[in-house]
Amino acid sequence: MGLFGRKNSTATTTPDSAAPAATAVDPALAALSGTYTIDPAHSSIGFTVRHAMVTNVRGSFTEHEGTLTLDGSNPANATASIDVKIASVDTGIADRDAHLRSGDFFDAERFPQMSFRSTEARELGGDKYRIIGDLTIKDVTRPLSIDLEFNGTATDPYGNERVGFEGGAEILRSDWGLTWNAALETGGVMVSDKVKLTFDISAIKSA
Repeated sequence: MGLFGRKNSTATTTPDSAAPAATAVDPALAALSGTYTIDPAHSSIGFTVRHAMVTNVRGSFTEHEGTLTLDGSNPANATASIDVKIASVDTGIADRDAHLRSGDFFDAERFPQMSFRSTEARELGGDKYRIIGDLTIKDVTRPLSIDLEFNGTATDPYGNERVGFEGGAEILRSDWGLTWNAALETGGVMVSDKVKLTFDISAIKSA
């Protein structure tokens, strides 16, 4: 049963009772309802982009914060809010990271933050969900859909109630004004327009 699943139970009635069957929310799932703070030490927001037409470059943003609200009885009430510090981009190569922070790409000095604000949540079946919202990069805001899988819940050794999700999305970076490129002598371009985003989220219940 998924995070927002329901258990159906039929009320026991006498033959002359007109009471309808009752639908009860699973108490274990209802208990997960609340506000959660994303734990950046145990979460990652990453990306993969094709480089020089033949290989992939992977990176992440090491500084981010956000909140989730979950409703154990109605998935449509779930929300997500994430803010990412652009200057924290890390691909493992300092010169490449500096280029990504420059005006050719993110222009981190002028636009230090990337943000996502959800507007809708959908249950896809099982433990799979879709969060739809607005992604803002360089003051350009466009819709984004993120497909996520609920990994479960646990109480950590410090007594924190945690939930986990992982998933991803694909975007065209040019839709957010990230258009820098260079032509290759053999044809094609240095950096693909398509970017795969990945999310591995651990969040702690705060309310």
